[in-house]
Amino acid sequence: MERPDTDATHILAKDHRRVEGLFEQFEAAKDSDQKARLASQICTELKIHAQVEEEVFYPALKGKVDEDLLKEAYVEHDGAKILINDIEASGAGDEYFEAKVKVLSEEIKHHVKEEEKQHDNMFQQARAADVDLDALGEQLLARKDELKRQADAEGLPPAALATM
Repeated sequence: MERPDTDATHILAKDHRRVEGLFEQFEAAKDSDQKARLASQICTELKIHAQVEEEVFYPALKGKVDEDLLKEAYVEHDGAKILINDIEASGAGDEYFEAKVKVLSEEIKHHVKEEEKQHDNMFQQARAADVDLDALGEQLLARKDELKRQADAEGLPPAALATM
């Protein structure tokens, strides 16, 4: 059996790709029930992703990457969480449902760019710093598994804001 990739930046980037794919499916969906299911899946994936970043990844980077970049990431998460909580609370019947999911997609694209795509991004800085990305990745995977089990069993509570 092949050992899973435990590099924290690879795990988080894989999450990014998964959510980008879900947003693409949402955009292509014609049926409102399908859009509702996809939006729910997007919100759950993003709540888990944001929580593991805030509990595991970001604290490990404190003092090792650009502080402003780290602070922006927390604030960007909170902006996304406000939309996530609103999308989940209002549902597909809300007249702004599709617009809210579209804006959430745009916010996530911007956030992903800062974490992994722009020059001197957070992931590059983490790789250059003295951070054990494999140990961090194992912690991320363990916490993600706990949150996925919770999501499947009883659902996740509304996303908690960290900076607002």
